[in-house]
Amino acid sequence: MPAIDVSVKRPSELSASEQDAWRIFVQADPALCSPYFALEFAQCCEEARSDTRVLVASRRGQPIAFLPLQTGRVGFARPLAGPLSDVHGVIAEPGFHIDPKDVLGRANIPVFQFHGALASQAGFRSGARDVEGSWVLDLSQGYASWEASRQQLAPKAMRNLRARRRRLEELEGGFSFVIADAGETALQTLLRWKSEQYRRTGVFDAFSVPWIRNLLEAVLRRQSDLFTGVCSSLYINGEIAAVHVGMATEKLCHYWFPAYDPDFAHFSPGLLLLLESARYTPALGHDGIELGPGGYGFKKDLGSYQVGLVAGSLGTQSIQNLSQRVLRQMAGQMRRAPLGALSRWPQKALNKVDRLSAFYAV
Repeated sequence: MPAIDVSVKRPSELSASEQDAWRIFVQADPALCSPYFALEFAQCCEEARSDTRVLVASRRGQPIAFLPLQTGRVGFARPLAGPLSDVHGVIAEPGFHIDPKDVLGRANIPVFQFHGALASQAGFRSGARDVEGSWVLDLSQGYASWEASRQQLAPKAMRNLRARRRRLEELEGGFSFVIADAGETALQTLLRWKSEQYRRTGVFDAFSVPWIRNLLEAVLRRQSDLFTGVCSSLYINGEIAAVHVGMATEKLCHYWFPAYDPDFAHFSPGLLLLLESARYTPALGHDGIELGPGGYGFKKDLGSYQVGLVAGSLGTQSIQNLSQRVLRQMAGQMRRAPLGALSRWPQKALNKVDRLSAFYAV
């Protein structure tokens, strides 16, 4: 078999034939229908972060696989958009299976830390520590079909949602849904609400990091047949009550950043915004809405199925990989020690450092 060559490029440096191959591979593989796998998303990431790269595997000069990533500063590479990436993996020629660890080694990438790699790609399972799943609303047969299936499996949740929607319909002034809210107000309102939410809950404010705001703005600027930034909003009595910023391909919409005004919390505006989005999604030609991973109740109630994901790391014989393995082994030993709550502290500290490093592109 001819040798495989691996080159490292920025998305903007990909040749026309490489860009065509990327899109062909995505179109041919249903597992790659998430907007995270779109070439346009990689281009948006390059606008926001200077360390955006694509590992291009070629055979006889023809591209056969791509692995997009953020290289970081000290050798710890992560998926495109780092901690904001819910789903990632290798984009390969149909029927071709490539070992991502081999590609990383050929590109001299010491460590690749992933948290939502496709479990269907065997190369990631060898470095997996945790198993997760991305929830998807299946709207391929239309909204009514999805609603009927959820009514059977989660009757209480659907009954509550319908009751809340009726309350809005009966409210003086009513409500309105905007599928594409192009004004600056919606985006700026979402950013403010999310930052306030992070402060209230004591969680690190992701939007305090400039590249994240830049990425959302870059995504919303993309409007094409293949990839579209999405900003939708729900208004109650003329006031903006909930906003969602996400992205969509021809087949799937990814529900990325929803937020709502706490003053309207008794109406569950965030969930009603999702429900209205689901009503409109089939008309836009999308087969579903991807909610991402997480054990949230609304995802379990509304999600039709899960796409298997794995979290872990792949590495070469390097100081970075060795140090990471040693730290995790030590944290694991402490977790098993009979020290009560103290035994969990090293792992929590390690997770926090890793998360902050990912946000700050270390």
